Amino acid sequence: MALSSRHPHLFNHIRTFVNARVKWVRDPYLDNAVLKGKDLKQIISLKNQIISSPSKSLSMYTASQLKASLNLPTTTSKFIDKYHSVFTQFQPGPGLPPVVKLTPQAFSIHIEEMAVHNSPTNRQDTVQRLSRLLMLAGMAKLPLYVIEKLKWDMGLPHDYVTTLLADYPDYFNVCVVEDPSSGKEVLALELVSWRKELSVSELEMRARSLGISGDKRRHDIAFPLIFPKGFDLVKRVKTWVENWQKLPYVSPYEDAFHLDSNSDQAEKWIVAILHELLSLLVSKKTERENLLCFGECLGLALRFKKALVHHPGIFYISNKIRTQTVVLREAYSKDFLVKKHPLVGMRYWYINLMRKT
Repeated sequence: MALSSRHPHLFNHIRTFVNARVKWVRDPYLDNAVLKGKDLKQIISLKNQIISSPSKSLSMYTASQLKASLNLPTTTSKFIDKYHSVFTQFQPGPGLPPVVKLTPQAFSIHIEEMAVHNSPTNRQDTVQRLSRLLMLAGMAKLPLYVIEKLKWDMGLPHDYVTTLLADYPDYFNVCVVEDPSSGKEVLALELVSWRKELSVSELEMRARSLGISGDKRRHDIAFPLIFPKGFDLVKRVKTWVENWQKLPYVSPYEDAFHLDSNSDQAEKWIVAILHELLSLLVSKKTERENLLCFGECLGLALRFKKALVHHPGIFYISNKIRTQTVVLREAYSKDFLVKKHPLVGMRYWYINLMRKT
């Protein structure tokens, strides 16, 4: 029996969010957490292109053609010169065009990174998180371009289709779907079958570890709220948040489209989806555009936008590095992750190398 049938009084379809501006306050620690990754994604993307070449090198001409696809902040040549501790240029012979390859230090880190990617523990973790991502989509399938947008934050190997998905035919299948944005047919990834054992959210797992179960779990789950120094909710907003937290928790893996989209209960479900999605990411943050792209596939993009603004104690939006990045507050202590995924640890190695002059 649906929760709404058993407890109809808990699903009062009334929108009570107060018409008050929720102040945005800069969080220097979380801004710094975002800034640490400046140019890192581009560094590793270029590294992967170089490593994918049979010669483990690229001509500078070929590398220069990658500027747009890798979203480099400057010309490829200037980018390579800036990070000379990662990349090195050389001329393979008289009259031949210059070539770029990894420095020995960068290549050594790459080997360690691949060892993490290929470890049985990490592969199983990645498969489970990717399965959960697909289940969050409701229909258990997502266009591949959406997964590509989240690939970096999910910690997927750059060639995940051939090196990961192909090894798990019982989990994944590539199919064709109609793109909700364009109406055109596009390639998508689908989960072969719903995996009930994985359809438990991060917050539900925490509640379960505390011995809270059943309907009691729905009532006792509240989102952790963390506000930066200097942040103060106006009284009427604070009262709304307190009452909103007391509403039943609806799992992000549950179909709750029957809820009135204008109700506070529906917004709590939307926040649960966003919270779970960010929890699945290795760095617990991603560009706002990526979240909205995912939301577009569910028909929830506008509701995602509102939820991110309404709940600054759960989500922080940083404006650093030429974009907007949404950070899951509870995942960080100052500018450090509370729980560091092994791949994040490898990325710190690259960051340390990038800083060398």
